[in-house]
Amino acid sequence: MPNVVGKTLRGGGNMVYALFSAAVLLAIGALYAGAVGWLYFRQERLLFEPDKLPPDEPICHDPDTSEFLVDVPGARLSCAHLRLPDPRGVFFFLHGNSGNLKKWFVDLDAFRQANFDVVMFDYRGFGKSGGEIESELQLRADVEAVWNHVAPRYAGKRVVISGQSLGTGLAAGLAARLCSDGHAPDLTLLVSPYSSMKALAAELYPWVPVQVLRYPLHTLEHAAKLLGPVMLIHGEKDELIPIHHSETLCSAMRSAELVRVTGAGHSDVHQFPTVRKALMAALGRL
Repeated sequence: MPNVVGKTLRGGGNMVYALFSAAVLLAIGALYAGAVGWLYFRQERLLFEPDKLPPDEPICHDPDTSEFLVDVPGARLSCAHLRLPDPRGVFFFLHGNSGNLKKWFVDLDAFRQANFDVVMFDYRGFGKSGGEIESELQLRADVEAVWNHVAPRYAGKRVVISGQSLGTGLAAGLAARLCSDGHAPDLTLLVSPYSSMKALAAELYPWVPVQVLRYPLHTLEHAAKLLGPVMLIHGEKDELIPIHHSETLCSAMRSAELVRVTGAGHSDVHQFPTVRKALMAALGRL
């Protein structure tokens, strides 16, 4: 009888352990599913870090700069414009995922020296721009809307399409579209680019299924379609978007130059003299 009781107790203990283990796994699974679901529906808050600006606060006080608005479905986009008397062309720049134009529409003397106008705009929810970013399709459509608004002014002049960090995927997409329409930019300039946001997310968050990402931003797919000169600038110490992303993009392009910035990370790459020197040289060649 004691042996029978012992076996029964041991069997019951194994069953309790199995039930407990199953409950733990179910709880972990539920937490994981909840976290993935939260990421799917709230990823705009993780990907975009906008800072608002009061409508009456100037973006720039320089007398040769101005502001204008572009109407898009559901919003008005705030734009900043450096306008020179007789520019050689335009530098159309798409900024990163944080701040607003007061952070990005700076250091304009280099463009004055090169005699290039500059156009930048704030994405929805950034600065003075209204609305909210809801999809990659919407984001790319806004880029097209602003470009189509200013492009007629620069017919027959030099065109540079540029982006930094988040903006590089958008810039590459616009440049590829212009190439397919027979109006290739005179230069495509990408600073701290990613091969795709999908690939970057897989590196940074390997536990998240790639299907969750609603902003894949496939820069590499556009890279092979780019015609004309392409310059990539990347900090060698960039830990957010490692330089191997630029190396991958460079190898996929027909005519690309990769400028490696020694000692630069992600957020400080634009502060290095190497970058200004490379920019001025590129604009001077146009």
